[in-house]
Amino acid sequence: MNFESIHHVAIICHDREKALSFYVEKLGFKIISDYKRIEKNDEKIDVEKENLRLELFIKPDAPKRLSYPVGEGTGLRHLAFKVKNIESIVEELETQKIRVEKIRRDDFTGEKMTFFFDPDGLPLELHE
Repeated sequence: MNFESIHHVAIICHDREKALSFYVEKLGFKIISDYKRIEKNDEKIDVEKENLRLELFIKPDAPKRLSYPVGEGTGLRHLAFKVKNIESIVEELETQKIRVEKIRRDDFTGEKMTFFFDPDGLPLELHE
């Protein structure tokens, strides 16, 4: 079995406008497709940036995420972005009024890292 790369990551969001404001306007992803799925009562918006594709599923009635970090459930814990200059990325996010945790060192690798959060509370990691 040979996996070449990750094809995409799917994220469930509650609010279309908040999700697009965050992922497209603030993080710079581009919309590549946008579908209303009547039979599933949701929307599927594919966004892409460089070599990363996300599927944003807009489901206003989806259950809320469990609290973070206590009470995590199974499934996707967080999505991590590899960056070259974590301080400049943090500065960009904070300029856009996105809450970012303090930069710290990964307990195992010693590399700089931090977390910020999407509008539904999904932890997004920056890792240098």
